[in-house]
Amino acid sequence: MKRINGRLIRSSLAGLALLLVVTGCASTVAETDQPAVTPAVEDATPAVTQPAIAVTSSGSAEPLPSIADVVAKVKPSVVAINTEAVAYDMFNRPRTEMGAGSGWIISADGYIVTNNHVVEGATVVTVTLDDGTNYEAGPVFTDPLTDLAVVKIAADGLPVAETGDATALRVGDVVVAIGNSLGMGTSATSGIVSAAGVSLSASAGQTLLDLIQTDAAINPGNSGGPLVNMAGQVIGINSNKIASIGVEGMGYAITVNQALPVVETLIGEGRVARPWLGVGLYTVSPLVASRYGLAVEEGVLVTEVVPASPAEVSGLMQGDVIVVFAGQDIRSAQDFTKAIFEQHAGDEVEITFWRGDEQKVTWAILAPTPAGT
Repeated sequence: MKRINGRLIRSSLAGLALLLVVTGCASTVAETDQPAVTPAVEDATPAVTQPAIAVTSSGSAEPLPSIADVVAKVKPSVVAINTEAVAYDMFNRPRTEMGAGSGWIISADGYIVTNNHVVEGATVVTVTLDDGTNYEAGPVFTDPLTDLAVVKIAADGLPVAETGDATALRVGDVVVAIGNSLGMGTSATSGIVSAAGVSLSASAGQTLLDLIQTDAAINPGNSGGPLVNMAGQVIGINSNKIASIGVEGMGYAITVNQALPVVETLIGEGRVARPWLGVGLYTVSPLVASRYGLAVEEGVLVTEVVPASPAEVSGLMQGDVIVVFAGQDIRSAQDFTKAIFEQHAGDEVEITFWRGDEQKVTWAILAPTPAGT
């Protein structure tokens, strides 16, 4: 076997290295001077056609309002309300019961809107402003029928909440509830309008009408606080909440349109004297009609006539069924309530009713609601 010459191998390797360096330099220069050309590669995968997507420019669209900005605008006008009331235990021993709620400033001179059930029966009502200042409320004016109240504090120059128009609300509109949730200070929750024009039986003999239903979280302590739109305007007063197994986040607010006339009357007169007929009523249904042998299946059954009331003077009797009141068809107690609240004390109204199998007509002059009623 011939021996390989080592010098020859080293010389060949050096030459090869020099050739690679020169070739690399030439390749670099070529890439710099001329654009790289990618060879066409035939792809066996079929081409996928992308669907055309219309893109709308947002350059001219208004930015979405910020919930934080809404809260910042309204929060200075929201107050926390704490109450003390005397309750009695099973041994008839008195004890102090504490309560918490919310309210909002409607006038710079210290008038604050809240719920009747927040201050009802309270012996002491304390109002805490957003800046932490505390006041003991002076006069407290209430209207149990609408669950509204107004309290007055000795202060001036207060930030007033702006009111809006609840009739402009649509299902799906974003709203914000602000109040003294759980008595832990002012906080905010947001949601949407779930329904409008809702009626809710709040307690025996009390039905709240034309409510806003929202999924914004409303907890104990929120009652009386404002429900506001995205313009930072009060469009409702948080008043009630259904919270039970199987029910998820159904909160309710009295519309500001319904509340303002009551609030103005409370501030101006101290009480609301509504038109009064002086009857107890029960909604007639086919089942009720069958049970009591009534001639009609819709209307309101007169269950009581107050002595010396406009109803008694007009000749109405227990067992009559009212079907038309002041020109409005009456199919339920709710219909009657709405119809009579549209009248005024002193108005003379026409009433169509059934007595047995006979339809009759009478007239009544409405009186102011008696004090304490």
